[in-house]
Amino acid sequence: MAKDYKRIKKLTYWLLFLVLLVFVLVEAREFLYPLVMAMLFAYLLYPVVKRLEQWGVPRLLANFVTIITSMALFAGLLVLLYKQLSVFLTDFPELKDKALANIDLLQAHIDRKFGDDNQSNERWLRMQVNNALDLSGNAITSILLATTSTVTKFALMPVYIFLMLYYRNKFEVFLFKALPSHRHGKVKVMIDEISSVTKRYMGGVVIVILILCFLNSAGLLIIGVEYAILLGIVSAFINFIPYFGTLIGGAVPLLYTLVVQGDPQKTLAVLLFFLVVQFTENNILTPNITGSRVNINPLFTILSIIVGGMLWGLPGMFVAVPVMGMFKIYFDNSPQLQAFSYLLGTEGTEEHALTIDKILRFLHFRK
Repeated sequence: MAKDYKRIKKLTYWLLFLVLLVFVLVEAREFLYPLVMAMLFAYLLYPVVKRLEQWGVPRLLANFVTIITSMALFAGLLVLLYKQLSVFLTDFPELKDKALANIDLLQAHIDRKFGDDNQSNERWLRMQVNNALDLSGNAITSILLATTSTVTKFALMPVYIFLMLYYRNKFEVFLFKALPSHRHGKVKVMIDEISSVTKRYMGGVVIVILILCFLNSAGLLIIGVEYAILLGIVSAFINFIPYFGTLIGGAVPLLYTLVVQGDPQKTLAVLLFFLVVQFTENNILTPNITGSRVNINPLFTILSIIVGGMLWGLPGMFVAVPVMGMFKIYFDNSPQLQAFSYLLGTEGTEEHALTIDKILRFLHFRK
C-alpha cells in the first residue's frame, strides 16, 4: 500500500510539473521563442566567429562583424521578398477575380460531367476558394504591416545572438561551477556534442534553403509560372520546417498555377518539378550538406513539430527538431535515461528498413 501511494504521489508530481511547464511555455512564448531562435542562430554563426578569433580578431569585433554581415545578407533577401510581396498585393484583386473565374469553369465542368444542377453546390466551391483567398491576402498584409511588438522581438534577436556568442565560455564555466567535479567530463562531452550537431544542422539547413531558393525560382521561371521568384523563395523558406515544409512549400506554387493561372499543363509541370526537387533535396542535398543531423526518428520528429506548433506557432515548428536533438544528446549521456534515447532514435528498426538489396530480393533479381 505504501509503495502504491509513493508511486501515485510521484506520478502526480510529474503530471503537475508537465502542466506547469506547458503553461509557462505558452504564457511566456513571446519572450522564450526569440531566445531559443537566437541560440540556434548563435550556433550557426559560431564557426565564423571562431575562425575570425583564430586569425587574431578580438571577440567583440568578430561578433560584431559576423552579425552585421549576416544581417545585411538577410536584409537583402527580405527586401527582395518584400518587393515581390508588394507587387503581388497590388495585383491581388485581379488575381482573385481570375481564380474565381477559373473555379466557376471547373465547377461547370464537374456539373456537366456528373449531371448535377444543384445551385447550392455551385456556390459552395466558389465560397470556399473566396474565403481562402481573403484569408491569405489578409495574412500577407499583416506580415507586411507587422506590429511594433513583433518588430521589437525580432530586432532583439541580433542582440541576443551577440551576447550569447560573447559569453559562450561563461555559460560553460557556470555549468562546471554548478555541478560536482565528477560530472564535468560528461558535461563537457554533452556540450561538445550539442554544439557539433546543432552547428551542422543549422548550417546545413540554411545552405539547403538558399540552394532551393535558386532552384525553385529558376524552375518556376522556366515553366512560365507568374511571380516565380516570390513563389520560389516562399516555397524554399517553408522547408525550414522538416517533413511538412517540403509538402506545403510545393503546394503553394502548385495551387497558384492550378487555381489562378488555370493552366493544367503548367500545373502538371510544376508537380513533376517539385517531385524532382523533393527527391534531390531529401537524397542528395540534405544528406551531403547537413551531414551529422539530429538523430530523431520520423515519428517523434513529426510529433515534436506538431507540439512545437501548438505551443509557439511557426517559430515552435522551426525550433522543435534541434531542441529535441539536444534532449536526445542529454538522454544519450544519462544512463538512467537510455530508454528514452532509444525511443527517440532511429535504432532498432534496421531489419525493417527498405533497401535496394531487399527490393531486388523481393523482385527475385537477387538471391
